[in-house]
Amino acid sequence: MNARTHETEGGLGTMDGSVTPVQETGLAAGPIVVEARNLRKVFTPQDGNPPVVAVEDVSFQIRRGEFTVLLGPSGCGKSTTLYMIGGFEKVSGGELMLHGKPVAGPGPDRGIVFQDFVLFPWRTVLGNIMFGLEMMRRFDRAEIRARAEHYVQHLGLAGFENAYPSTLSGGMKQRIAIARTLATEPEFMLMDEPFAALDAQTRDRLIADLSRIAGEQNTTFVFVTHDVREAIRLADRIIVFSPRPSRVVQSIQVTLPRPRDSYDPRLLEIDRELRSLIGRHAPDDPAS
Repeated sequence: MNARTHETEGGLGTMDGSVTPVQETGLAAGPIVVEARNLRKVFTPQDGNPPVVAVEDVSFQIRRGEFTVLLGPSGCGKSTTLYMIGGFEKVSGGELMLHGKPVAGPGPDRGIVFQDFVLFPWRTVLGNIMFGLEMMRRFDRAEIRARAEHYVQHLGLAGFENAYPSTLSGGMKQRIAIARTLATEPEFMLMDEPFAALDAQTRDRLIADLSRIAGEQNTTFVFVTHDVREAIRLADRIIVFSPRPSRVVQSIQVTLPRPRDSYDPRLLEIDRELRSLIGRHAPDDPAS
């Protein structure tokens, strides 16, 4: 079995172009929960400048329980696409369906983790994690605390429950943000370059932890990054975006088992092929 496959018309194919039937890839066969069809997003500046086409013609599918990575260069529209899935940005054209219905706005079924930590400085670690559960108004105080304490343990925050964000490192702050979102048990976990501001060692540890969590839960993850290695270590599916105005270059399945070793030759092979694919679609003029 190949460690990676890519979608082609009528089936899935390896990156060298040979076609393999879908049922032979070993991919998850969960139901489609997100579908974009010819998705388009245009921003109209208030200062009278011309409209900016952020997303031109994007189509893809995401299945339940998949860890899907939107991969592409900075400014290609992948974060905008994530925010449209979250309901924070309106669709300008095409269709974006959630369980077969158009995305109408944000909802508790979609939790989001931003690149910035967005924590409450006056709340402790435990208090920050409890906040989302409190807003749901579904659990009593004891249940809220029990759920928050579970994710304190799960995200490696034990011993810091009573600490305040100002006393913690960037990696610890991002662990709090992830724990706060996971604690509400959303169906979809949307993550916008959450590790981009972290140092390499901290990022590596968080990737390993997130990969473990994804393997333990049935949450559907949609994760934005421009880092190829990060994408391969996390993803079941990598949707590769072209430079803006974005289109989907390719949708690639990664079937390597978790946990994934950065130095696994199969991972390195996918890394090389992905970088080659992205390079072939880079603009001729770097300033364009």
